Amino acid sequence: MTNPVKRRPSQRVQVGKVLLGGGAPVVVQSMTNTDTADIAATTQQVFELAQAGSELVRITVNTPEAAAAVPRIRKRLDALGCGVPLIGDFHYNGHRLLTGFPECAQVLAKYRINPGNVGRSREEDDPFSIMIATAVRYGKPVRIGVNWGSLDQNLVVRMMDENSRLPEPKDVRDVTRAALIASALESAQRAEQLGMAHDRIVLSCKVSEVQDLIAVYRALTQQCDYALHLGLTEAGMGSKGIVASTAALAVLLQEGIGDTIRVSLTPEPGGSRTQEVLVAQEILQTMGLRAFAPMVTACPGCGRTTSTVFQELAQGIQAHLRTQMPQWRTQYRGVESMTVAVMGCIVNGPGESKLANIGISLPGTGESPAAPVYIDGEKAMTLRGDNIAAEFTRIVDEYVERKYVKREG
Repeated sequence: MTNPVKRRPSQRVQVGKVLLGGGAPVVVQSMTNTDTADIAATTQQVFELAQAGSELVRITVNTPEAAAAVPRIRKRLDALGCGVPLIGDFHYNGHRLLTGFPECAQVLAKYRINPGNVGRSREEDDPFSIMIATAVRYGKPVRIGVNWGSLDQNLVVRMMDENSRLPEPKDVRDVTRAALIASALESAQRAEQLGMAHDRIVLSCKVSEVQDLIAVYRALTQQCDYALHLGLTEAGMGSKGIVASTAALAVLLQEGIGDTIRVSLTPEPGGSRTQEVLVAQEILQTMGLRAFAPMVTACPGCGRTTSTVFQELAQGIQAHLRTQMPQWRTQYRGVESMTVAVMGCIVNGPGESKLANIGISLPGTGESPAAPVYIDGEKAMTLRGDNIAAEFTRIVDEYVERKYVKREG
């Protein structure tokens, strides 16, 4: 898919086999919410996230039991043929876990370090220094991730004091934004002084309000060329979380800012963690930045479409495409760029169907009970009867087999 957005120049960082920054496509990542010490549950959720399209998966490493489980999780994933890079999420005790469990340190593809929660102590026992030294020893990149809710309070107090002495003090919110950026940049500079290569560092400054995120990343972009991770932290549940994340990320991505993204949704009780992956993919795909799965165009319905047939078909086709994609992705080149139209009446139905790779225009209220199917802009057939959904699904499958080049091996 052609990228119409001029990307911000940034350092390229390699995480396992995945490339971030340096003009590489924006990478989708997610995070498990299982107890990492539960090897079976965590392996299953990582696998599901990877199958949904998460290209990096972060796992919590917060206890000795979790650290001990990481190598076994990696081994199980490899046995499943799932090579998704694992990122270790460390707070408070990461220095002890990384040094105490060297196999964990080795199998993780990247470490996430929060300067506000790591803390600093005596120079010879400084947690941040120990974590960076471990990353350097094993050749691992790091994400220095600053969060609004866990900002280094010593830094905040220092900057607030400096601000209070200005002839015209800035707004407290502006100072807090500046503190986020300063924490990230100062920590990155310190990491480099400790031996971390410039192109092994990813930065993030995550907040929970849309305008704050946009302002912080715009300012951060002017001050560094590190690869940047984007995400609205604590975005929330359901439509609120989706809308807020989309509003913030779309603005920044359109300006060429961001090398990897996560949509931090709170799942519905019993809901799948994979929803955040699908939302992140759809943000990138609808903006024309990447293609992950065939897109379904469907009309919203009106007084001409009192039947629910087109809604049910659109839902069924979309679910079918998502279900097939893990297999299709390995079999066919370019299938992720396919477009499918499911339209509800004669007003826009034929036109939209012709613009898609394959489309169907279902009859609206009072229209002739026929559903013309268009393939690559030409009318190919007309479907009638009670099996339209099954027949159209078969036609889509046959189109994929005929249209897209099979991968070798």
